[in-house]
Formats: sequence, C-alpha cells, structure tokens
Amino acid sequence: MRWRLMVYLGAYGPMRPEELAGLRRRDVDLGSLRVRVHLAEPERMNGRRAQGDTKSEAGSRTVILPAFLHRELRWHLESFAEPGPDGLLFVGEKGAPFRRSTFGRRWRKAREVVGMPEGFRFYDLRHTGHRLSARSGATLKDTMVRAGQSSEKAALIYQHSDDDRQQEVAAGLDATVRKTRAAAVGRAPDKPSGTNLARGE
Repeated sequence: MRWRLMVYLGAYGPMRPEELAGLRRRDVDLGSLRVRVHLAEPERMNGRRAQGDTKSEAGSRTVILPAFLHRELRWHLESFAEPGPDGLLFVGEKGAPFRRSTFGRRWRKAREVVGMPEGFRFYDLRHTGHRLSARSGATLKDTMVRAGQSSEKAALIYQHSDDDRQQEVAAGLDATVRKTRAAAVGRAPDKPSGTNLARGE
C-alpha cells in the first residue's frame, strides 16, 4: 500500500525513479492534481542519495495527474509522506528515504502477484505511460512533455504542448482508466463531479 502511489506516478506521470525519490510535499498541489518535478535523487552504490537536477532541462516540469488519482494522492499524503513542506513524498517503512534494494524486493513480489513478466522493470512503467497517453489522444509532443524527454530534435516537436493540452491528456487518461474499471465490474463508467473530486471520490 505504501508504494502504490509510486507505481501510479511511474505509469501515469510518467516519472523516472530518481524523480520520484526527489519529490517533496511542497511539490504536490492536491487541489489541482499537479506534481512539480524539478529534482532527481539517484541512489549511489553506497546507498546514499545524490540530489541534483533532472536528467535534462525538459525533465523539470509540472505533471497534471488524471482525476482518479485524487483520493490515492490525498491518502498517501495523510498516511505515508514525511511532515512539513520539505518532507519526502516517499519513505521506507522505517521512515528513512527508501532504498532501491528494498523497493526492488517489493516490486518483484507485487509483479509476481499480478502476473507481470519477470523482466518487467519499474522503469518500464514509463513506456506503459506513453502508450496510455497515446491511446487517450495525446500527440507525440504531448507525451514527450509529460515524460520530460528531450533532445535537440524533440524540442522542436513538443515545444507547443501547452498547459491546456496537458490537462486534456490527463483527462483522457482518467476517462480510459474509469472505462476499464467499469468494464471489469460490469457497469457504466462513472463521471466525476466537482463534489466528488473535492471529496476525493
């Protein structure tokens, strides 16, 4: 349960592991469902974190999340994140910054439970996120902005993907997930009202 939001952000962000490790409470706007990505904290071989900039200039971005994650995000902030604006969003069971090895064990166990291929890495969730965004109507430039990908050539492609378009992509992801969930239980997909969103329902 502690790591569920991390999996969601890895897929629906889609955020890199080192970006997730660097997230603080101050980076999260629960009301507008926005997460600001501006740091990366990869783990060194000695287990210590090395805080620094994101992989590229494009990696520094604001990710608009699909509405179905409102409840999940609120619950995680209340239950697991460190207190205070500088508190880490993701910490281990003992309250320290999570270790790659510890999370790796949890990931492998969860992967087995849901029947995912043995070779499916956490990082592969980014590819899943690309496919889901594309199925929701996102263009190449939209998905590149969302994932924080950059190259000299790519910069010319995605530079016009603005905030309004990113909100449309997040809404498309939300509709896709709600439709799939509804089909699994045999009912019509629900449409979130303003009241439901405020309550996190």
